Amino acid sequence: MNTDLTTDFSTLPARERILRVAHDLFYRDGIRATGIDRVIAEAGVTKVTFYRHYPSKNDLIRAFLQDRHTRWMTWFTDALQRYGGSGLAILVPVLAEWFASAQYRGCAFINAVAEQGGGLADAADIARQHKAQMTGAIATLLPASPSRERIALAAAVAVDGAIVRAQTEDSPQSALDALALLLAVLPV
Repeated sequence: MNTDLTTDFSTLPARERILRVAHDLFYRDGIRATGIDRVIAEAGVTKVTFYRHYPSKNDLIRAFLQDRHTRWMTWFTDALQRYGGSGLAILVPVLAEWFASAQYRGCAFINAVAEQGGGLADAADIARQHKAQMTGAIATLLPASPSRERIALAAAVAVDGAIVRAQTEDSPQSALDALALLLAVLPV
């Protein structure tokens, strides 16, 4: 998953430019740490233009999370296919690819819920939907069985743990090794 603050957004329409700038700043620096004035300045729009497209910061946060979901799930499902498309073991190289990105700063949804707490219920709802779709993508790696959904959920919880651990460690390798061990013992 690659996002890059050095991308030239100047040719994009104002709404998209605001969203892209907010995406990069919210993901890199955090939602609370990023003020609207900074988004406006870096997007090169006026306050009137900003508020015409996003009447509040909460509206922008919702748009960011929905955009991030679409972008991340597209990358994730493409990466699952690139690494073979079946078996839980492919989750390890898929995540290793993401963790190796210079822009990696953990899961935007885990981060948003931690930052927003109960302050924006929509953030938790969007995060739940994202995690459900991620779990569904993981389920496609497994053979059909009565326990497929439970195993996919267990794998998704292990993935989330690896994401958080990789974010807090000097190197993501121990998180990837632990994930590989956990995935290997899940019944499939």
